[in-house]
Amino acid sequence: MPFYRFEDIESNYLTPHLSTGKAPVIDGKYMYFCLLHKNAGTGSELHYHPNELLIFPIRGKINAIVGKDRRIVSPGTFVHAPAYARHSMKATEDGNCQYLYIKDKTWTVVGLAEDEAVPEKAMTVDEVNRKYQVGDRDKHQKTEGKSQAIVEGLNVCFYPVIDSLDAPRRSARHIDWIEGERLAFGFCEVPGGYDEPETTSQHEMFVYVLSGRMQARAGGNSKAVGSGDIIHVPRGEPYRLQVASPFARYAIVCSTPFLEGRIDGMTPEEAEQARVNMKPN
Repeated sequence: MPFYRFEDIESNYLTPHLSTGKAPVIDGKYMYFCLLHKNAGTGSELHYHPNELLIFPIRGKINAIVGKDRRIVSPGTFVHAPAYARHSMKATEDGNCQYLYIKDKTWTVVGLAEDEAVPEKAMTVDEVNRKYQVGDRDKHQKTEGKSQAIVEGLNVCFYPVIDSLDAPRRSARHIDWIEGERLAFGFCEVPGGYDEPETTSQHEMFVYVLSGRMQARAGGNSKAVGSGDIIHVPRGEPYRLQVASPFARYAIVCSTPFLEGRIDGMTPEEAEQARVNMKPN
């Protein structure tokens, strides 16, 4: 199915012993696409995971740490956490927050404590919620061994893209593109009437509409989409996005050739260790 809305998907705690974050998860072939919610003043302990993480705030503000760099992040600033980078994301005391949360599928969405070794087998969301309640940090049995969390030597991981999501419109089509090792993020601003031709996606892609209206075609289906709608385009599939309002803003996330090679080349044993469901929703 190429079209989604997060409110139509069940929301679960992703790492309850380390975080108050709760999210619906869309399971692609190469990535997990989520909208994480955290109540004011709550969030995650310092942790890490073997997969790359992209964060783009939609509402509220985040007290964010990546490595040793701490910043207050508002909607319009993109955060990149490389694989194994230690990080923490907490809603500030003045309100709840929501942010797009995207991880590659070389590991599950379940995180690891900053002082914990990578286990022989990842936990799934269902397993971690059966084992822990929110805040069960003291009951957590850490995997013995050396942590692989990266704290030192990280480059700047914060990317201001736009002052706010309701900032004045730009006069022309404008795209900010940030590409990591495994995942890429695009922030797109497109005026009405711009002719976006149908094209074949070279990579798996999710589109999240921030504002405005578009006519979207994907998977052989067409739909009028607006704020909060999600379009999923598998790798190698044709798609088209046409702005149907005076102006539209949307976010795009894509897999990279590196990630596609990693996932496509996984042995059954490696996929089982990472607990990867190879079939997308």
